[in-house]
Amino acid sequence: MSENKFIGAHVSAAGGVEQAVARARSLKATAFALFTKNQRQWKAAALTTETIDNFRAACERYGYSSRQILPHDSYLINLGHPTHEGIEKSRAAFLDEMQRCEPLGLSLLNFHPGSHLQQIEEDECLARIADSINLALEKTRGVTAVIENTAGQGSNLGFCFEQLAAIIDRVEDKNRVGVCIDTCHAFAAGYDIRTASACADTFQQFADIVGFSYLRGMHLNDAKTDCGSRVDRHHSLAEGKIDKAAFAWIMADKRFDGIPMILETINPDIWPQEIAWLQALAAGKKTSATLAAS
Repeated sequence: MSENKFIGAHVSAAGGVEQAVARARSLKATAFALFTKNQRQWKAAALTTETIDNFRAACERYGYSSRQILPHDSYLINLGHPTHEGIEKSRAAFLDEMQRCEPLGLSLLNFHPGSHLQQIEEDECLARIADSINLALEKTRGVTAVIENTAGQGSNLGFCFEQLAAIIDRVEDKNRVGVCIDTCHAFAAGYDIRTASACADTFQQFADIVGFSYLRGMHLNDAKTDCGSRVDRHHSLAEGKIDKAAFAWIMADKRFDGIPMILETINPDIWPQEIAWLQALAAGKKTSATLAAS
């Protein structure tokens, strides 16, 4: 197993956030993602001292540091919401998510940037997203806001590198903003990563427009839909339109070292095999032609 690539999956926190740690361990994962509250509810009970202590103890017991954990915020939040009520509600919920990370010792928070809902111009929405990040960073400490690229479905922004760069450019504390690249979303947004040369071209664009210094995480997912479809449909690794070459290329590239790399693929039953396959690639081992047999 590579000591440089942190590879895992988005695991359930049912029964308490500390349970997510044990579930990651059972997958032989060296990274994991979780929701620190119900992702489909606006509000949740505050974390108790017992919950916080249990989570921290589980992370210490199984050897997970904050750089290996990529929590995700609620899907309800839209930091670019066009209405006053919508943006205020989203900003309050995002701040709460950031503040939940602090006592748990989590240093990253992954989120979808936002949507204009066909009601405001793209640039205004991007500015709202950046303002939302600034407001949350002002009231928190130690947690980096990690913007996830989107597939560009509907009115979602953040699907192109230029939009990610525009948001970052408006964030005041550049040390506490970063990016998570989702391979399925990038592919659906039109970035071809089906071959090694295509990966090299796409990530050179990322380096030039955003910069690898801002890369804080990855979501490693295959895609059910075609390149440029702008439709977000994840698939298991090597079973979709992206196939294997992209994941082999990423695992071999040291620019992706030291960040949580998270599966959100559709079949949790094969996460152990997918993680083992990626770990073998990262270690430079030859793998079987069949992922499940690797």
